[in-house]
Amino acid sequence: MIAIIDYKMGNLRSVQKGFEHAGVVDVRVTDDPAVVEAADGVVLPGVGAFRDASRNLKASGLWDIVVRRVREGTPFLGICLGMQLLADVGLEDGEWEGLGLVAGTCERIPGGVKIPHIGWNTVQYPRESPLFAGIPHDTAFYFVHSYHLNPTDASCIIGNVEYGVQFAAAVQVTPRAFAVQFHPEKSSDAGLHLLANFGRIVEENTE
Repeated sequence: MIAIIDYKMGNLRSVQKGFEHAGVVDVRVTDDPAVVEAADGVVLPGVGAFRDASRNLKASGLWDIVVRRVREGTPFLGICLGMQLLADVGLEDGEWEGLGLVAGTCERIPGGVKIPHIGWNTVQYPRESPLFAGIPHDTAFYFVHSYHLNPTDASCIIGNVEYGVQFAAAVQVTPRAFAVQFHPEKSSDAGLHLLANFGRIVEENTE
């Protein structure tokens, strides 16, 4: 079972429906720490402010569980705000503690382009990752955000996007833990393919 963490930051049902449309049906939206502890895979989605997300995740009792499960090697997928939260610090209206799973900061997209970044942009892969298996280079995914994860060590980046500047569109934290800045559940066939890839990673880890 894949647990989609409910920490009151939006778009949970659309992520669940995305997995179901991708053929991954054993998916549950939950705020129950016991369910997340027992899940075969964990998804951290989200839309909104880093500060509120950090507070809500701590208040839910799920903060430490997410960190531990990722470090233990549990299959994990962060989506949009769920990717940004992996940073050490978020710099949105102050400085806010992140999960610290990717060394670096969550920063505002530099000026010179329209903010928020909304729409389809192509993603390039600086290295191979099972998350993008079967998805061609320069495939377009759907983005909606004003901030982005800026890793200290670029070796974790598995996807880049150009929007004014180049920044990370996807990272790989462990062999089975990933995060994407775009919304796969809103990215048509390519997004469903990515969700199916994650479902396959979860399934293979339980065999």
